[in-house]
Amino acid sequence: MNFIALKMLVGNRAKYLGIIIGLTFASLLITQQAAIFLGLMTRTYSFLTDTSLPDIWVVDPKIQFVDDLKPLKETESLRVRSVEGVAWAVPMYKGLLKARLPNGTFQTCNFIGLDDETLIGGPPEMLQGRLADLRRSDAVIVDIVGAAGKLATVLPDGRRIPLKIGDTMELNDHRAVVVGICRVQRTFQSQPVVYTTFSRATIFAPRERKLMSFILVKAKPGQDFHELCQRIRRITGLAAYTREDFITLTVRYYMKYTGIPINFGITVVLGFIVGIAIAGQTFHNFTLDNLRYFGTLKAMGASDGMLLRMIMLQATMVGCIGYGLGVGAASALGLMSGSTELSFQLPWQLLLFSAIAVTLICVASAALSMLKVIRLEPAIVFKS
Repeated sequence: MNFIALKMLVGNRAKYLGIIIGLTFASLLITQQAAIFLGLMTRTYSFLTDTSLPDIWVVDPKIQFVDDLKPLKETESLRVRSVEGVAWAVPMYKGLLKARLPNGTFQTCNFIGLDDETLIGGPPEMLQGRLADLRRSDAVIVDIVGAAGKLATVLPDGRRIPLKIGDTMELNDHRAVVVGICRVQRTFQSQPVVYTTFSRATIFAPRERKLMSFILVKAKPGQDFHELCQRIRRITGLAAYTREDFITLTVRYYMKYTGIPINFGITVVLGFIVGIAIAGQTFHNFTLDNLRYFGTLKAMGASDGMLLRMIMLQATMVGCIGYGLGVGAASALGLMSGSTELSFQLPWQLLLFSAIAVTLICVASAALSMLKVIRLEPAIVFKS
């Protein structure tokens, strides 16, 4: 019976391909849009994952997400260091600074100032130069994407000359010398990332009364992070988050106060609806075209359960093929977007989500056909 079911399915080539195309399109749309959404959400907290050494981030109590910068007094770092359970606590500056390019144009950069003594919070991977070179006069380190892209020198013929070690740039009317090239994760706004020391960052940055963005804290061995966070809050009055909690806070903000989830959610739902509309209708028409064959099998003694299993086998086959083609196409698009500014994340959980969505489409499509087969009278084969 399984062979007969598959023979019936592939025998009608047009409807067979129509069902697969519908499921492929649904799988592609659901997987790709969800992967781009996850990629965007990952970029919102990429700065936190790049700065992996500290256990706890101490910030202003009113901060809502990682880029919601509310500077602290530099003396607050001394108060945090005095809290029991803190191994060390160092300041960090983070802000936006305009870089003046050789052609006279300006480019906004993410400007990071590291503790002068320890340089804690530096880039996760150095491609050229050393992190210690930041202690040189006017030294900065630039990320590779920014150096080759938005900070590159554009020649009259359109060619780009990437920023390299030894080149100078102007940051807020201050001279800066590139001493290293690093690799970091792209930010939400895809802006170049520039590192320097904390003291130099406070000179380069627009003058304000308070310039310290974060206090990076390392807990002593054996110290519970959440207990230490509560202790810091109680003693200093500042907010303290583990990296995971800070990531959660950031993602919740973007989920609640931006239109990103709604826009991508509508697209995913649209893919689901399109899959049901195309695959469901085509599969239903396929069943109607084959009712006489199902009636023949029923007249020969086939039970309703056997006929339903045949329909489920047909739905499973087209579902697996459509899912595989759709996910494969989405993965290929993700690989091709690797060198672009498009964000793309495809974890196994998303593949499972797509599989469940395609399964629901197939079940909904098969359910319409099952009702027809159950109500089918064997006498239909004798009608002209």
